Amino acid sequence: MHYLTVILVALVAIEHFYILYLEMFRWTHPRTLKAFGMEKGLAEKTVHMAANQGLYNGFLGAGLVFGLIHTHYEFAQEIQVFFLACVLIAALYGSATVKKSIFFMQGVPAILALLSIFLLG
Repeated sequence: MHYLTVILVALVAIEHFYILYLEMFRWTHPRTLKAFGMEKGLAEKTVHMAANQGLYNGFLGAGLVFGLIHTHYEFAQEIQVFFLACVLIAALYGSATVKKSIFFMQGVPAILALLSIFLLG
């Protein structure tokens, strides 16, 4: 696996672990409120929903890590492509329904990682 691919996939995984952290443990904190464009009152009402969302982001990150450490090269690539496609679909949906910047924050890194897999192997 090309080192650039490893770096890009790892960055997408780290990003999703960070989102997990924000949504599960820091949802009502001022910096998180600002990052997500939330008001404190709404954040307090949606804390459990956000934690659930964070858990799903953690699963995306875990899947990408699994793809990075799997010892069978072809299967590892398939795992990475699957989870990166999930990230991209979530980013497209989020940008269409919540905030346009989601595509740039999550979708673009996923696209770059996918391109790296397909072009560099």
